[in-house]
Amino acid sequence: MTKVVLDEENNRIEVVVAEDQLSLAIGRRGQNVKLASQLVGANIDVLTEEQEQERRSNENKVRTQRFMEALDVDDMIAHLLVAEGFTTVDEIALVDQKELAEIEGFDEDVAAELQNRAREFIEKRNKEFVAKSKKLKIDESLQTVQGLDQDMIITLAEKGIKNIDDLADLAADELLELLSDSVITETEANSIIMSAREHWFTDEEGADK
Repeated sequence: MTKVVLDEENNRIEVVVAEDQLSLAIGRRGQNVKLASQLVGANIDVLTEEQEQERRSNENKVRTQRFMEALDVDDMIAHLLVAEGFTTVDEIALVDQKELAEIEGFDEDVAAELQNRAREFIEKRNKEFVAKSKKLKIDESLQTVQGLDQDMIITLAEKGIKNIDDLADLAADELLELLSDSVITETEANSIIMSAREHWFTDEEGADK
């Protein structure tokens, strides 16, 4: 059975196939995937069912850890937030409080407390980011990269990645190594790198006119 998942935000299509169909789907030297990507104008990832389960498990683990640290909650609450589709602390701060209160095991008091903690975390994070950005001389272009949060930007700047071209020159596995796989997933790393490279293609199109 083949499953296709469209990620419009990152212009990406994920195709999940049975183990015995993987080679056929990819094609010799990846030709099937390359041709399909060109035809639909999107990046295509072909995964086995086992690889998809492992990837999603790792993504959930990373997001759960983020919430535990940022909101100072236990793994059960963090896991419930992930299960409901939340991926960032900012989403929790901005969502209608009633939506949080409707999560099984939560109530209005829990929802209010989570939003308060989320907003306090964001306020503290923003102040620290401004101060560290000046000290490290971080280019504002890094803040335009989709999927890159302030903590990631600071970590990268401390390791010499201070502008969007520094980031765009990296491969996804290099970004994973710099940030660690406990901070971002492989999928997120690929999306961040592609976002950082978008201006290259825009500049080329402008030069051709």
